Amino acid sequence: MNKARPVVMSFSGNDPTGGAGIQADIEAISSMGARVAPVITALTVQDTQNVKYFSATDAKMVAEQARVILEDMPVAAFKIGMVGSIENINAIHTILHDYHDIPIIIDPIISAGGGMSLASEEMALAYSDLLFPLTNLVTPNSNEVRLLAPEADSLDACAQELMDDGCEYVLLTGTHEATEQVINSFYGHHKKIEVSCWQRLPNSYHGSGCTLTSAIAGLIACGQSIPDAVSIAQEYAWQSLVDGYQSGMGQYHPDRFSWTKSWTDTETAIKKQDHSMKKSDQTEN
Repeated sequence: MNKARPVVMSFSGNDPTGGAGIQADIEAISSMGARVAPVITALTVQDTQNVKYFSATDAKMVAEQARVILEDMPVAAFKIGMVGSIENINAIHTILHDYHDIPIIIDPIISAGGGMSLASEEMALAYSDLLFPLTNLVTPNSNEVRLLAPEADSLDACAQELMDDGCEYVLLTGTHEATEQVINSFYGHHKKIEVSCWQRLPNSYHGSGCTLTSAIAGLIACGQSIPDAVSIAQEYAWQSLVDGYQSGMGQYHPDRFSWTKSWTDTETAIKKQDHSMKKSDQTEN
């Protein structure tokens, strides 16, 4: 009997472009060898340029989506993206509290890539009060962390404040900073553990944060430590951006399955070789 892949429960909104949200989570987590139990927290109307508007899922429905799965199958990690409403944060907090032994990875989505706000100031406070005290890893970008830690006077201080709130680790991404390279900083145990520098690519990408955080969650579900998962996922996410493509008129989409290209190229070569051999056999006959 084949062993089932580990399950990541992902709380996320639906993005009809497929660039971010639950589709990004499914593709990235699947690429790491795990599978997704999706809990939809919001429906969005958006294109590749920006979110037009969204509607949060009813909090009772969010809770019931999650609990029926948690009572039926083992979940190896929680990944939390767009939450949609303060009521949903409360519902998610209750679930996380009840299943506190499962690793929790949060991508605190405050605004869309095009700039539209996806979380109120009240929701930002609720992250700190309700979710961060239970969180193993949070992965804000520099804009998000400043909103989550408004009293801090530097990015390092922002990360420290999130750890003071209860987060075990913080991965602070630097795509929005005016630096020659993208600088990601990894914190834990109230200190900076590692700094990673990545080539800054020429395009703007839709779903890069979802890709990174979901890959980390998938790796943790598969048994990797948080530091190792952070390192591996950054390489994977960066490569998906290198291989990204433009589906519409706005931001590029990461190619989260770019790693399959070598396999499909090999498969095509084998098929061509097999077809050539069959033609040769027919000629000889």
